[in-house]
Amino acid sequence: MTANNNAEKLLIANRGEIAVRIIHACRDMGIPSVAIYADDDIDSLHVELADEAWGLGGVTARDSYLNIAAILEIARKSKATMIHPGYGFLSERAEFAQAVLDAGLKWVGPSPQAIEQLGDKIAARKLAALVGAPLVHGTQEPLQHADEAVAFAQQYGLPIAIKAAFGGGGRGLKIAWHLEDVKELYEAAVREAIAAFGRGECFVEQYLDQPRHLEAQVIADQHGNIVVLGTRDCSLQRRNQKLVEEAPAPFISKQIEQQILSSAHNICQAAHYVGAGTVEYLLSRDGKLSFLEVNTRLQVEHPVTEATSNIDLVVEQIRIALGAKLSIDSTPIAQGHAIEFRINAEDPARGFIPAFGVLSRFEAPFGIGVRVDQGVRTGSRVSQHFDSLMAKLIVTGPTRDIAIARAKRALKQFQIEGVASVLDFHRAVLEEKDFCEDFKVHTRWIENDFQHNLTSSTRSIPAAQQALLLSYIEIDGKLHRLGLPAQLFAQQSATAQLTASQDNVEHSNASDILAPMSGVISAWKVQSGEHVSTGQTIAIMEAMKMEVPVVAQQDGNIDIKVQQGATCQADQVIASYHVEATGSI
Repeated sequence: MTANNNAEKLLIANRGEIAVRIIHACRDMGIPSVAIYADDDIDSLHVELADEAWGLGGVTARDSYLNIAAILEIARKSKATMIHPGYGFLSERAEFAQAVLDAGLKWVGPSPQAIEQLGDKIAARKLAALVGAPLVHGTQEPLQHADEAVAFAQQYGLPIAIKAAFGGGGRGLKIAWHLEDVKELYEAAVREAIAAFGRGECFVEQYLDQPRHLEAQVIADQHGNIVVLGTRDCSLQRRNQKLVEEAPAPFISKQIEQQILSSAHNICQAAHYVGAGTVEYLLSRDGKLSFLEVNTRLQVEHPVTEATSNIDLVVEQIRIALGAKLSIDSTPIAQGHAIEFRINAEDPARGFIPAFGVLSRFEAPFGIGVRVDQGVRTGSRVSQHFDSLMAKLIVTGPTRDIAIARAKRALKQFQIEGVASVLDFHRAVLEEKDFCEDFKVHTRWIENDFQHNLTSSTRSIPAAQQALLLSYIEIDGKLHRLGLPAQLFAQQSATAQLTASQDNVEHSNASDILAPMSGVISAWKVQSGEHVSTGQTIAIMEAMKMEVPVVAQQDGNIDIKVQQGATCQADQVIASYHVEATGSI
């Protein structure tokens, strides 16, 4: 295999742990890898491990990993022959796939036509209906305004799911439980979809209350061969984004399993699918299965299928792009059980808000049945501009019980300091009977049923306290690292920290409203001088393309101190309450 790949060079249009994962596959196949990086990622692990690394010259996702022209220019300069998009960013953008092909490069993924058809959730629903896949009621076309969402809710009942037609990963998805909230949630879904995907079209469908989230991993080659590699359960979620996934999906009937396997195969066959893809479903508490969507890319949770099918999905993706036939011809019998824990930079004690900063300690576990896919290490910086995923812990065992036992051991070993993480949450989940024994978890289990009181994490260590400040010089795709004593910049750093503390929390008091996280004030829901009530949403903050509400903690009139569109640090004063005195003298 290596000898046939000598002429190839693969550019990875992504970052973090998935970029590292693809680099490893390239090494296994004898294919040189090309990394790209935003300014914040110059000292990242994927940049160091790749054979070449080229700067995109941007800070935000829009200016870097979403910049098609810049990526293709680097592909040209580096003489890359293939592009792998990973997941997120441009991985499900048909125009990017087409641009790669138009540039004469090999695209590691499905055709632009398949991405367009299946990435449009409304078109995907129509295709699923055509092949007889199970479906709940939903709109046939994108909505034009919020009143249509209200009308749907009145006709079919609540709850309803308002979903970005071109979205994924929980972004642009809002669940309406009350009729009076539908309009506001529709507008929020549109805003979030535009921010995350550049398109705001949304549709509505019936929402199955407290469902399980099940899915099928599909792989298909250019010769018409399609294999469903097995099932997964991804029910443990927060903000409609997965935290824990496992394969095979436990505690489902043979009938449900067969429905998933056969309909996933038929949907992909009808779409003339090529590459790795995932067909997702919801399973209601009363056993009703409904098609959800197709993700036309590699999934974050692909390692659990790799572990139980003994198939390297990234290598298989690359082989398919090179024209090879599938290395397997039928659904394999699952080998044991695998569970994946997403290790996100988030504070579960504060509503899973994203955390940023420098990792002062990152010690991954090891031992039998333990795999860690990581994009960071001690000293890495977690940027506020990108997804909060730092690493994935994948634990395997011959049975689910043994996998859980090994997971407890591995999570006890795992140590992260300097930036908040979800480790304590995962440890607590493994003490829950709902997960370990009865398996009563569902997509809203964390919000509705999880009872643990977790301790909030401490703040990140400032970069100025590190022994060295690193600088880099890029020469023809090769980075050269320079280390300079941090003391040289002590005065400058001290001044900057003093200014920041004065701007943020130095003068805060009980009447101040503090930013719950670092991010952008994307919208004020009230105006200065307006009276607000306890529990009222007064602003929306955005970080990592997710919206987080800022909620009033007391009654009073609002004095806004930070303008809409401004970037704030966690605990920065963004407004204050003016409480009018009552009574008489």
